[in-house]
Amino acid sequence: MVVAAPAATALPLTPFRYEAQAQRHCPGDTVVWIDFRNEIYYLKRQRHYGQGSTGGFVCQKEARASGFRRSLLGVR
Repeated sequence: MVVAAPAATALPLTPFRYEAQAQRHCPGDTVVWIDFRNEIYYLKRQRHYGQGSTGGFVCQKEARASGFRRSLLGVR
């Protein structure tokens, strides 16, 4: 008898160029800026939010499910 464990369902990561696009994609979630190079995400009140050429706007739940971690820089 073989019992298969249910597969983990990760949300697909859908990066957007503009914040408004990401907000329309996930109206009930917080939009964050992800940095692909460092695998971290920034909240809107943080200094690096929306900056850099190696990132994009995504839903916070998608970022977490994809293994990105929250940046602690500039958190107040």
